[in-house]
Amino acid sequence: MISLFTVSFLGALDHTVVATSLATIAGDLGAVQQMSWVIVAYTLASTVVLPVLGKLADLVGARFIFLASLVLFIVASLLCGFAQDMTQLALGRIAQGVGSAGLHLMPQTIIGEVTSPRQRPRVLSIIGTAFPVAILVGPLAGGLITDAWGWRWVFWINIPVGLIALGLAVVAVPHIAGRSGRRFDIAGAVTLGFTVTALVLAAGWASAGTAGTTVIVAALIAILGLAAFIAIELRVAEPLVPLRHFANRTVLITIILSTVIGVGLFSVVSYVPTYIQMAYRTSATVSGLVPIATVFGMLVSTLLTGWLSSRTGRYRAFPIFGTSVAAVGLLIMALLPAGMPLWVPMAAMCLVGIGTGSFMNIIVAVAQSAATRSDTGSITATLSLVRQVGSTTATAIVGGLIGAGVAAGLPAGLATLTPHAVREAPVAVQLQVAELYSSVLAPIFVGLAIVYALGVVAALLLPDGRLSDEIEHPARDAAEAAIA
Repeated sequence: MISLFTVSFLGALDHTVVATSLATIAGDLGAVQQMSWVIVAYTLASTVVLPVLGKLADLVGARFIFLASLVLFIVASLLCGFAQDMTQLALGRIAQGVGSAGLHLMPQTIIGEVTSPRQRPRVLSIIGTAFPVAILVGPLAGGLITDAWGWRWVFWINIPVGLIALGLAVVAVPHIAGRSGRRFDIAGAVTLGFTVTALVLAAGWASAGTAGTTVIVAALIAILGLAAFIAIELRVAEPLVPLRHFANRTVLITIILSTVIGVGLFSVVSYVPTYIQMAYRTSATVSGLVPIATVFGMLVSTLLTGWLSSRTGRYRAFPIFGTSVAAVGLLIMALLPAGMPLWVPMAAMCLVGIGTGSFMNIIVAVAQSAATRSDTGSITATLSLVRQVGSTTATAIVGGLIGAGVAAGLPAGLATLTPHAVREAPVAVQLQVAELYSSVLAPIFVGLAIVYALGVVAALLLPDGRLSDEIEHPARDAAEAAIA
């Protein structure tokens, strides 16, 4: 538990700690215009390799992929710190993203291999706290490290922590045998890689206002790639993403719920601080209290529902409750008039966090117990992939809608729309900006509330059941499958 949590926290922290030092990195390397590649290279690499790592874990064993990912992450962190230009840093971030995907995915896969279905919600909830904790401490840690030691130590600090985590993992993580005799789906991996890359780039370019032709071409490549990937997966003996999962109603519902999380929460949470600064006329520091409330709600509900689910063995009530509460929280955000006390949006977004945390890790345990033991890695990777792709795509859409709406309603006499410029403007202009942001964000919050409402419908369709106390045995499972 200590080993898996340490590694999960290390991977999650790297998502958040770099953001604070991004401007310093770009300025020092003289590449302000390429600043986004520090994030894009990392996110794209970590997204593309998720299904590949999941399948490799099923083939060669999750422990091996876990240790290899950790070693790659440590080496990549060293190279990122020594980068002399943006190209070198982007390449290092690609390698770091690949390693980070393994740090995120393999602990969940290992838990699925070595625990009983009933134990998994509790254990996954403990490991899952690494993400919200990293959101809370990452930006502050990144700022402190950058100011005290320089931006290169944002990457180098991973090395001692990573080596400690590696030592723990070598000692503590048990050997997990792979499934010999199974061939890796190379064609599916390459096709899915191109497809996800095209989709992520199309979403990113669309949010950045890049020329429409470029976005359309990337989107067409993604659509054609998806069609080709499905055709390949239907033909190969050992598919990268077994499409039979989608015929299992329990697994299908968990995939839908994972997509709801990516679209409904992660697509908007990064825009909430700016919304609070503009609509409620607060400082950047104060606006950070709202996402903190969201993360705190997620942290508490993750631990509580994981414990309750493991205690009772029941799971269906939690996604029903969680999607309902999150939908209510987003609907409250949509109906709030500008100028309300700050505790009101904090409470609303805390509800969104509580709702999301109520089922975020439980659905992983449910999907793992519903799939065959030999597909633990691939089903875990599929849940992570759809959430990541849903988040990336929806973030681009939300960002584009906010940008277009705000630009169309920009008050006269306000040359630039920054929090500082708004605070320096006359009170009448500040009120106009507050109303503008409220009117632009309200329909977006409504749309995301509808996404969670669809999640309520999906959760109601989730088959009821009780998680088993019995730890599965791969050899026996294979024999029973052969007899069947």
